[in-house]
Amino acid sequence: QVQVEESGGRLAQAGTGLTLSCTASGGTLSGFVIGWFRQAPGKEREFVAAINRRGVVTSYSDSVRGRFVISRDNAVGTVFLQMASLKPEDTGVYYCAATSSPIGRSGVKDEYGYWGQGTQVTVSP
Repeated sequence: QVQVEESGGRLAQAGTGLTLSCTASGGTLSGFVIGWFRQAPGKEREFVAAINRRGVVTSYSDSVRGRFVISRDNAVGTVFLQMASLKPEDTGVYYCAATSSPIGRSGVKDEYGYWGQGTQVTVSP
């Protein structure tokens, strides 16, 4: 059973950057499409970004496109979310998730069978 784990969340100032990491235990992430989602207090969990198995196809939400970059290094079993030009509205719990579905379905959270516990990102004005 693959267990997904996020790390790297912290308090950051607006305009700065932060990188989150996603790893797995009990298996490897290399066979999965990986997505990042986030959830702000009182809001629905929303799609942020996704990357296909080989790392050559990516997808982003409109709110982060041009500021965030998702990448993966299958040799070390890690997926990264590089966040730049952070805004207070980027605040939330960030979740990494894995799916066997094609990347065309990566924006649909119900497609993901494996979720991490989340890592808190707080962006101060």
